[in-house]
Amino acid sequence: MIVVHHLENSRSQRVLWLLEELGLPYEVKRYERNKATMLAPPELRRIHPLGKSPVIEDDSAAATGGPLVVAETGAIVEYLVEKADGRLGLPAHRRAALHYRHFLHYAEGSLMPPLLVKLVLGRVPLLGKAAQKKIQPMIDVHLDYVESHLTANPWFAGEALTAADIMMSFPLEAARSRAGLDATRPRTMAWLDRIHARPAYQAALKAGGVYAYA
Repeated sequence: MIVVHHLENSRSQRVLWLLEELGLPYEVKRYERNKATMLAPPELRRIHPLGKSPVIEDDSAAATGGPLVVAETGAIVEYLVEKADGRLGLPAHRRAALHYRHFLHYAEGSLMPPLLVKLVLGRVPLLGKAAQKKIQPMIDVHLDYVESHLTANPWFAGEALTAADIMMSFPLEAARSRAGLDATRPRTMAWLDRIHARPAYQAALKAGGVYAYA
């Protein structure tokens, strides 16, 4: 059985969605953020030294050393896709496969950092608000790039939903919430509507509890 150590309003919502899409059995252990700092609670360090979410434990993969622990969303996604015999993974078509690899890593490697910077700056009085205006143009470059890609492709890796779409969900949901993603980028907004309407996405919301970005 896979246990998902799930932090409210976090990247780990993507893991629940992927598990639902793949039809893999799992359990959820929920954690609440510290209300003062918005950080993960110290209990997560008992699962993994970094004390962050998402983290999964897979006891079906254990030999003699206890459950296999996997951290980092991208690594978890790749692990689960492999466990599901490649479903929602690398497409057969060469161009689609390139897009798959690109967006699987682009989500956290390029798109998420400026969104996180804007979030942090928003909590800094006075100077933080002024600095946010400087980071927004950087975010807009990414949002325009995404919009252009989705204008030419229904999904991030081409004609079908893949794990690349699941990886892209959280940064784009965050962008809609706090970084200017709106109806001026209709293809991206339509993509968000499509993923939110999926039965597996809705089931993941029920499993995960509080999630402000859906």
